[in-house]
Amino acid sequence: MPSIAARSSSLDFAGVRAMAADDMTEVDALIRHRLSSDVVLINRIADHIIAGGGKRLRPMLHVLAARAAGYGGKEHAKLAAIIEFIHTSTLLHDDVVDESDMRRGRKTANALWGNAASVLVGDFLYSRSFQLMVELDDMRIMRILADTTNTIAEGEVLQLLNIGNADVDERAYLAVIERKTAVLFAAATELGGVLGGLPDAQVAALRRYGMELGYAFQIADDLLDYVSDSETLGKNIGDDLAEGKPTLPLIYAMQAADEEQLKSLRHAIEHGGLDSLDRIVAAIRDSGALERTHEKAVAHASAAREALADLAPSPFRDALAALADYSVERRF
Repeated sequence: MPSIAARSSSLDFAGVRAMAADDMTEVDALIRHRLSSDVVLINRIADHIIAGGGKRLRPMLHVLAARAAGYGGKEHAKLAAIIEFIHTSTLLHDDVVDESDMRRGRKTANALWGNAASVLVGDFLYSRSFQLMVELDDMRIMRILADTTNTIAEGEVLQLLNIGNADVDERAYLAVIERKTAVLFAAATELGGVLGGLPDAQVAALRRYGMELGYAFQIADDLLDYVSDSETLGKNIGDDLAEGKPTLPLIYAMQAADEEQLKSLRHAIEHGGLDSLDRIVAAIRDSGALERTHEKAVAHASAAREALADLAPSPFRDALAALADYSVERRF
């Protein structure tokens, strides 16, 4: 691992994106082409999603993993598009469930076109991704992606059950983010190894890398809800608290809280709202919960880098290692 850390230290996120730029240009073109429909509303919402940008991290992970696995073909672009369609469909559904009106600093699709349209276009993206899977005609790939989408759906339901529940512990929280976030990261990187024809042990290492990276990324994202600002984060600060989501900073804060603080934190989770946001954020910061949360994210990022030791050295392996650093260092 020291060699990986040392070699990746000169790569920042811009450098990683530059390495994947040619592949991602092809992926973006395919996404635009396969999103098109003769139903006008689908095209409008699809155009809104594309214009919303985002860093396309999940499809980029796939193309980098495929290149790290020595793949030299073209099917990785189609798989990357599938992964992005699955991710985007979950975002559309999430925004409806969470009643969100802002994502990445822009109005959400449900805020502009209503819940029904957002849900149905999310379904369109799911079905489009399965059309692309069939075109690949590889049962192993289809099984991985089918299992992944099913697990994501389970995660959505688990999170719904946890909303407003102040008794959710760290284990239950991790079970949700594994299903909602980490499994798609894991599928993206695992499928890179599958395309590259790597031995099972190395494919498993790439999946382990993606899973650990997904944990690190989501934990860091939940941390940002309390340390960033709406302009840079792209959503309203305290949104998780307002929705009654017991994320890790809150869970850790409750473990360290005195009786009065605990009562206040539990009330915030159980009833949502931002009436006492300043006091809640102060309690979280005073408890050391933010530092503990960051340490947890860093531990998962380190585990992701360690998994890469099973792969042959290459610039693409270094790029994957750099993304592990990026997952816990970003500030937006």
